[in-house]
Amino acid sequence: MTVLPYKEQQAGKKEQVADMFNNISRKYDFLNHFLSLGIDILWRKKAIRLLKEDKPKLILDIATGTGDFAIEALKLSPNKVIGVDISEGMLEVGREKMKRKGLEDKIELQMGDSEKLLFEDNKFDAVIVSFGVRNFENLRKGLEDMNRVLRKGGKAVIVEFSKPKIFPLKQVYNLYFRFVLPKIGRLVSKDNAAYTYLPESVKNFPDGDEFLKIFSESGFKNTKCISLTFGISSIYVGEK
Repeated sequence: MTVLPYKEQQAGKKEQVADMFNNISRKYDFLNHFLSLGIDILWRKKAIRLLKEDKPKLILDIATGTGDFAIEALKLSPNKVIGVDISEGMLEVGREKMKRKGLEDKIELQMGDSEKLLFEDNKFDAVIVSFGVRNFENLRKGLEDMNRVLRKGGKAVIVEFSKPKIFPLKQVYNLYFRFVLPKIGRLVSKDNAAYTYLPESVKNFPDGDEFLKIFSESGFKNTKCISLTFGISSIYVGEK
């Protein structure tokens, strides 16, 4: 089932997701950290630590948004991090952030389609994605292209929401995602659809073993899933 942000529109998922993030780009960072109580920052830190021993020198951050994951990746001391996203609004906020932090020489943000990456084969030492694969129009195609641009022996590290299964966290999580989060999101972002789309997209996303199956079928090996905060999110790791 394809989940769309704006169900009344005729545009495909890719175009709608780009429009949605353009609409909320100025409020995105605040809402991200506020609605997750800042836990998303810890999740990203843990994901990046998984690449520490690999010492990647060239990193691709897919669905980079405003570049928070790319900034976290600098702790690995790479020569360069390239971030791609389909939302020009998010990239604009990200570029302002890089300029403010003096990181323009280390992090390059550019428009890019996750399913048609404009890079040659075997280019990157590591590919990272933070809360982005859920928004792919074609998940398998996106993962296959991720594999294509990764060098042999390189790693992909993906952070994504999942569905907790433990009582009573499952029930509390569902109530928060269905009722509290959309109301706060609408109030702050002024976009009626964006934070309704979020819980719907998480609900329909193939998490856990289901995702690992697609991950492996897309060309990755030694895949594993690391559950975060009682199953609210997961880190997926795979090698080429």
